[in-house]
Amino acid sequence: MAFQISLSPSGHHYTSDATTTLLEAALAAGFTLPYGCRNGACGSCKGKVLAGEIDHGKAQPNVLSDDERAKGMALFCCATARSDLTLECREVGNAKDIPVRMLPCRVQKIERVAEDVIILSLKLPTNERLQFLPGQYIEFLLKDGKRRAFSIANAPHSDEFVTVHIRRVDGGAFTAHVFETMKEKEILRFNGPLGSFYLREESTKPIIFVAGGTGFAPIKSIIEHALHHGEKRQMHLYWGAQNRAGLYLPELPSSWPVHYVPVLSNAEASDAWQGRSGFVHHAVLADFPDLADAQVYACGSPAMIDAARADFIRAGLPEEDFFADAFSLAPLGS
Repeated sequence: MAFQISLSPSGHHYTSDATTTLLEAALAAGFTLPYGCRNGACGSCKGKVLAGEIDHGKAQPNVLSDDERAKGMALFCCATARSDLTLECREVGNAKDIPVRMLPCRVQKIERVAEDVIILSLKLPTNERLQFLPGQYIEFLLKDGKRRAFSIANAPHSDEFVTVHIRRVDGGAFTAHVFETMKEKEILRFNGPLGSFYLREESTKPIIFVAGGTGFAPIKSIIEHALHHGEKRQMHLYWGAQNRAGLYLPELPSSWPVHYVPVLSNAEASDAWQGRSGFVHHAVLADFPDLADAQVYACGSPAMIDAARADFIRAGLPEEDFFADAFSLAPLGS
């Protein structure tokens, strides 16, 4: 049986059943409520039931006291509906609504997808989950006090692991460790989520994604999030790399219901490349000479971002509709 769930003060509505937690149903409907662990251990999802009946599920007394229950409080990651409900809770609208946390993680899987690109899958402690907006990044905290930032490549709804795409940097100490000596089960620490590069879901404009190299990672997160929530806007993805190997997950974007255009700037003879060539943002301009009615999300090197911003604005893109994440390489030996 489906129950109607109303959120206050936003006025949003969604449906749930007697077996799905209120948090899971809200996330599936595209409404982001605060959460931390998803299993009742942290209390981050605590809110108030203003009307209706619930089953508290596995909520633990040390997190949700009897007094709180009597006052109508509930852990939405544990509670399920037994009637139509009105819930009082804060919804996550932008990055400032999500607390930045320092968390340990274990290297679960090291997957080499290209000669110079590794995908790391990171496992958080049993009672932890990382809440983030698609497109944000984390910073690894190194033993010497330095930090290394990498975009989160998985979508928020698929949070069993946190995945990052790491390109080897010549002379980079951290990436050398990842490629040469890192082992599965190694323990790392990171800070996050960070950044203001995330999907603005209130817009109805077509979206043009522009990725350079491993700038594909946060855009992957955004697209998978949008598809999971039934985004109706037109979406176009332009992924640029020097050669065919730089498109290190070649089958994935082709499987999405988006208009996908791979672009190589320096194709090798062995690539036998028949597709688009040149700078990736030039391919966008060739297809969209007038960008007045679009939104652009771009991630890549600072040079790519600066050139794309200037040329797209000249093509009519409103400056407030250009969202970007530029990643810089760490100094040699660091």
